[in-house]
Amino acid sequence: MSNVLDKFVMNDRTVLITGAAGLLGRQFALALGQAGANVMLADLAGEAVRAYANQLKVQGIPAGVVEVDVTDPDSVQHMVTATLERFASLDALINSAALDPKFDPAHVDAQGANAFESYSLDAWRQALDVNLTGMFLASQAAVKPMLKKGGGVIVNICSTYGLNGPDQRIYERPDGSRSFKPAYYSVTKAGVLGFTKYLAAYYAGKNIRVNALTPGGVYNGHDEIFTQAYSAKTMMGRMAHLDEMSAAMLFLCSDASAYMTGSNLVVDGGWTAW
Repeated sequence: MSNVLDKFVMNDRTVLITGAAGLLGRQFALALGQAGANVMLADLAGEAVRAYANQLKVQGIPAGVVEVDVTDPDSVQHMVTATLERFASLDALINSAALDPKFDPAHVDAQGANAFESYSLDAWRQALDVNLTGMFLASQAAVKPMLKKGGGVIVNICSTYGLNGPDQRIYERPDGSRSFKPAYYSVTKAGVLGFTKYLAAYYAGKNIRVNALTPGGVYNGHDEIFTQAYSAKTMMGRMAHLDEMSAAMLFLCSDASAYMTGSNLVVDGGWTAW
């Protein structure tokens, strides 16, 4: 009789993670590496992923690095080629690269107002390029070696704002000033779900599973006002801890989810359930 925990083991499998320098990208790499996977860290921020790869190697996790611009087809193809050269296989792709207007201390001042009425067309187009076209290009390039090998896994990162409209009230400050979560974020993240279902249906019978993971807001030093406003919207009364998406990602990448494709796993503390 097999042990259910064996289904989560990722030994001898290679996972390519775009947006690997991001808050969740780093956590995904760590969790999958701890489960035995080789991890290929891909990001436009080359210095950041090289530094993180070195941290993983100290922990005994095989980690490779490649700089990538997910909006550039040649750069994306180089990413996949570099993965195969480094680890000789590509078993799973995590599409985590995205423009995400954050409101933690390191980013909130850069957001500006983001009002819909005056939102820049150039910024809108850039977001579509990164959040949707980038996912399209990465999946298109990665699926070819998966087909050749006879199977693989793709996990696309969605958002609660791809399921529900943003409650813009949580971005209002006590002095009456406010920012907005911009329109592109809901639009592109909703598109991620459509893309996920399309790919899952397209590769039906090819042993390629495609699912989405929808995280709730992850605490990253947000100020008390924002944290309280966000937490009040969740059933669990708090933001997610940094590592609380990791087990869900391991589930989706591993054989533990072998009978799951075309689905969306929501880990949001109940945000979208009421």
